[in-house]
Amino acid sequence: MPAPTPQALSVSDLNRQARQMLERGFGDCWVEGEISGLARPASGHLYFTLKDARAQLRCAFFRNRASLSRVALKDGDRVKVRGRVSIFEPRGDYQLIVDAVQASGEGELMAAYERLKRQLEAEGVFANARALPYPPRHLALITSPSGAAIRDVLAVLAARWPLTRVSLFPTPVQGREAPPALIRALALINRQARRDAEMPVAERAPGAPEPFDAVLITRGGGSLEDLWAFNDEHLARAIFHSRLPVLAAIGHEVDFTLAEFAADLRAPTPSAAAERLVPDRRELSAGLAQQRGRLVRAWQQRADAEAQRLDHLRARLRHPGERLAQQRQHLDGLERRLRLAMRQRLQQERQRYDATQRRFALLDPSRTLGQARERVERLGTRLEAAQQMRLRQERQRLEGVARELNAVSPLAVLGRGYAILQDDSGQVIRASQTQPGQTLTARLGEGRLKLEVKRRLKGSKPQR
Repeated sequence: MPAPTPQALSVSDLNRQARQMLERGFGDCWVEGEISGLARPASGHLYFTLKDARAQLRCAFFRNRASLSRVALKDGDRVKVRGRVSIFEPRGDYQLIVDAVQASGEGELMAAYERLKRQLEAEGVFANARALPYPPRHLALITSPSGAAIRDVLAVLAARWPLTRVSLFPTPVQGREAPPALIRALALINRQARRDAEMPVAERAPGAPEPFDAVLITRGGGSLEDLWAFNDEHLARAIFHSRLPVLAAIGHEVDFTLAEFAADLRAPTPSAAAERLVPDRRELSAGLAQQRGRLVRAWQQRADAEAQRLDHLRARLRHPGERLAQQRQHLDGLERRLRLAMRQRLQQERQRYDATQRRFALLDPSRTLGQARERVERLGTRLEAAQQMRLRQERQRLEGVARELNAVSPLAVLGRGYAILQDDSGQVIRASQTQPGQTLTARLGEGRLKLEVKRRLKGSKPQR
């Protein structure tokens, strides 16, 4: 009798049961190895093989998890991955479903980083908060001469404020040799700054560069291992003890190194560091144009106010005799004071303008700024000339009014040979009001006469 046929599992059932057993038996685990055969299909998932000297393991890093990873994977990297062991049922492939990736040794590095951070913070190494000069005259730049950071920094400084002098101190920014090189560069800068501070200004060579007044330490982004040179405790202490203020811009915005905590100021990127160091010359040029416009308007308002004041004073000078002379003298004094004040104010504003212009002389001023400056000077000259012409016209007008007043003055009539009769009480009388024997006083153009009336002739003027 033939033996009964054993009950067989389908391939799908076998793979499903094997997957369930693997996932229950292992759960989440960490695996360390070297990446090989990395594939990046359009779906966004990552597929690679994790291997060591004796074996290899297929891995799948799905898009939803891969997008959260800070580690940029590439073939040959040694990494630690966390995931669950499983089987891809359609092909029966044994694989690891990856949830997270960490650069090999990163966990130990992070623990060492946190431990060293607490130690330096307790020592007060992170207490620096000095203000950086704005803008610096001479910047000491510590970075790699071949990295992207130096290109970004120099491009931003050239566009925003080319007056800042930059001296590069080339150093490696990654690897074991980086921390000692960075410390040596910072020490060299501080020794030079100390010598410059101790040297009298009169002893400096003509044309010598300005002393260093700020330090920028920077490099581009990278993994924790790439940036580890800037977590060196000796470098952090060197930054803390620097006599010059230090700005640090290491890696990307999410990266924080101990060097940045020890610095006086941190910037998220090299370009952002350059923007924090210097102003934008285009914004300053626009501000200068606004200042010029306000100056012209202020001068116009002042001139209008002074003209109104002079008109008011002239309106008050409409009385003959002594008051007219006093007011004319007062007007002349006001005119002199006004012209002197205007010249002094104009000279002060010109000196201020010249000082401001000298500060921006090296900013490669455009043709428009030159034309605007010439126009301001022409307007100032025209304004002064217009004021002088206006004063001459008003003086001539005032003299004409004075002549008209003198023409109708009673004193002018006396000058033509007439006389004014007054009795003993000083009362002015007519010739027809006189009596024989009466004593009179005749007021002439020059002097007075004492008269006595003898008699009046009928039909003729009275004799004196």
